[in-house]
Amino acid sequence: MSKHDDADLILKLYDLRREATMREARNWLFGFNPTSVQDIIDVLLSEHSGHYRMVISYWDMAAALVNNGAIDEKLFNETNGEHLFVYSKIAPLIPEIRTLFGNPEFLSNLETLVKRVPDYEEKITAMRERMKQFAAMREERTAKVQAAATATSAS
Repeated sequence: MSKHDDADLILKLYDLRREATMREARNWLFGFNPTSVQDIIDVLLSEHSGHYRMVISYWDMAAALVNNGAIDEKLFNETNGEHLFVYSKIAPLIPEIRTLFGNPEFLSNLETLVKRVPDYEEKITAMRERMKQFAAMREERTAKVQAAATATSAS
């Protein structure tokens, strides 16, 4: 396959990410920080089940295209980073999810691709730290908004 064909497939994947429902799902996943398999079960039983499944399956599919040679891996990794972000959120829970749901291949394409990224462990650790910082900033912002609303209603 030519680099032009690889680029075309990457751009098609990008277009899929821009679709309204997928964008909504990706935005939701940004704030979803599971710490246990129960968090996954809870989301699967919620109105966000589709969001979770859409993003997770999208990145596993994209990884499968790379792993099977449909897209050049180096080019894919140089033009994407979100697959690392998604993996960083769910990686600690993957073994337990595989066992619980009897699906030993769950996210195996994504996992395989990510583990071939040079220094992936350091990159994943850095992403998790940034996610913690964003969560703290969201909590601080929420607290400020609530304090302002309380102050306004008390006046």
